[in-house]
Amino acid sequence: MNLFDLTGKVAIVTGSSRGIGRAIAEAFAEAGAKVVISARNQGPCDEVVEAIEKKGGEAIAITCRISDKTQIENLVAKTRERWGGVDILVCNAAINPHYGPLEELTDQVFERMMTNNVLSNLWLAKLCVPDMKAKRDGAIIFISSTGGLKSSRVIAMYGITKSADIALCRSLAAEWGPHNIRVNCIAPGLIVTDFARALYEDPERRARREAATVLGRLGEPEEIAGAALLLASKAGSYITGHTLVIDGGTMVV
Repeated sequence: MNLFDLTGKVAIVTGSSRGIGRAIAEAFAEAGAKVVISARNQGPCDEVVEAIEKKGGEAIAITCRISDKTQIENLVAKTRERWGGVDILVCNAAINPHYGPLEELTDQVFERMMTNNVLSNLWLAKLCVPDMKAKRDGAIIFISSTGGLKSSRVIAMYGITKSADIALCRSLAAEWGPHNIRVNCIAPGLIVTDFARALYEDPERRARREAATVLGRLGEPEEIAGAALLLASKAGSYITGHTLVIDGGTMVV
């Protein structure tokens, strides 16, 4: 038995046109899943679909702005129309427009970040869970962050939303566990993506981050994809309500 086989599974991965989301989507496709590539713009999504299909995988692109509940409903509805029920949901898409102290945070940005990074995850989970309940099987993964586990003077609001995702994960895991639906979080450290560029593009800042990491380097998107595959597959079938920290050892020193 291949513990990591996803053959026959249907997976939605938000924010999957690049970075961590793309790496997860490609890993799922290689494991046999039918994958929905979703982000705000059609072009980048189509590029990922093409790359997956060139390797023999199966994927479709459905654009979605996660702050818009109607678009989220459309994302799930179109997935069902094409492939039937959803087996795996990965909520990866997020925003971080505020870089600085909480003292300077506006109410509007607070509400926008909570909607995009937390409420959208709940919307998606609630829309997909009927399919999972019907099959008595399902996996939901929220991409959180080590920022949700520690303080920050520059990305504190982002950390607040990611801490909320961890709490949401635990509660949904408790609610839906009796239906054999697993809900987990992945909390990456600093990963080399365009989304996190502001945290590592300065050579001196990058050197400090690397020096503070046990493995002495920053992470790559593919290193998060492996953990997502674990949590989505038979290999992780007894894991729920858990937050898996993947940070190269930053949190242990």
